[in-house]
Amino acid sequence: MVDCGASYTPYIYQGHQYYRLVTSMFLHFGIQHLGNNMLVLFFVGDCLERTVGKIKYLLIYLLGGIGANVISLALEISHQEAVVSAGASGAVFAVIGALIYIVIRNRGYIENFTARQLLILAALSLYHGVTSAGVDNAAHFGGLLCGFVLCVLLYHRLHL
Repeated sequence: MVDCGASYTPYIYQGHQYYRLVTSMFLHFGIQHLGNNMLVLFFVGDCLERTVGKIKYLLIYLLGGIGANVISLALEISHQEAVVSAGASGAVFAVIGALIYIVIRNRGYIENFTARQLLILAALSLYHGVTSAGVDNAAHFGGLLCGFVLCVLLYHRLHL
């Protein structure tokens, strides 16, 4: 995976291979890993894209995923760890974070999602990561935070 562009702290931090913050979002450790990310993205990504438009959706997804990877990298550097990581989870959590912000702005709902449903989805997904081995939880929490902040900057509701 490292040869294909996965995130690896020594290569990014010391080797200045910053492209790995992007390429790692498009690599997965197996079909189940890919399938889980795409299933969540199928439901929440479509809703976010219809709400904010294609360009803002792309910005939230890509910048949120990069932000999640930067947060994960910073945590690894501070703990002097070197872990190989890959996957779209940080970007997927950015989409969830953005939708949570939109639900808050829209007084508790958006399309067929309620604030409760999105918070439960986020909580269960984060819980699964925290209780599983080999999961980059910093990227998950970082993605959620980055998506929320990006949506604060990008989303402007048209009517009350």
